[in-house]
Amino acid sequence: MRRNAMTTLIVGVLLGLAGCGNSSTPSSTSAQGIDRQGAAEGGGPTADTPHGAVNIFLSAVCAGNDEQAAGMLTDLARRKTTEMDLEVAPAGSDTAQFQVGEVEYLGEDAARVACVWSDLDEAGGRAEEPIVWALRREAAGWRIAGMAPTVFPGEPPLLLNFEDPEEMLEKLQWVREETMRRAQAEMMQSQPGVPLEAQRQEDAETPIR
Repeated sequence: MRRNAMTTLIVGVLLGLAGCGNSSTPSSTSAQGIDRQGAAEGGGPTADTPHGAVNIFLSAVCAGNDEQAAGMLTDLARRKTTEMDLEVAPAGSDTAQFQVGEVEYLGEDAARVACVWSDLDEAGGRAEEPIVWALRREAAGWRIAGMAPTVFPGEPPLLLNFEDPEEMLEKLQWVREETMRRAQAEMMQSQPGVPLEAQRQEDAETPIR
């Protein structure tokens, strides 16, 4: 089973993010989006908009700037992760890229921001994965409250709430175990003499969260 870039990312989130590097140079469309949605006078994004906040956060994550990345979390997320001694501490990668997309406002103080994350997979090909960031407006500006990546293609996104690290860690552990289980299942199916019906029964007994 080929492990995709976003699976690698979320398995490491707040435990040492894997597969992070410099953000991609935005396309002309993306650059215009940043300008419309909160560019600073000098041309960079600001936290005055959800779009700008996600750009700042992901740029900090990929640059390995732990302090700035943590500062872009909501107050509650920052407090909870600090209490559990968790931090955004990515490993560098020159191959990771991201593009921030559309913003969906959920009232005046909440929003979702679409993003496409890409990095090289284990086979050396570039894998693009969609992810949605959950944000809230606070006194200092828009801040990151969680993320909802599509871990396994064709299945619903997995909500990771940064403001509830204990639940998030349980889900990340499930991702690790499910990724290993699926890899083992593919190996079994590729080996001659393994009854497919037994494998189908095992798959049916493992629910997706």
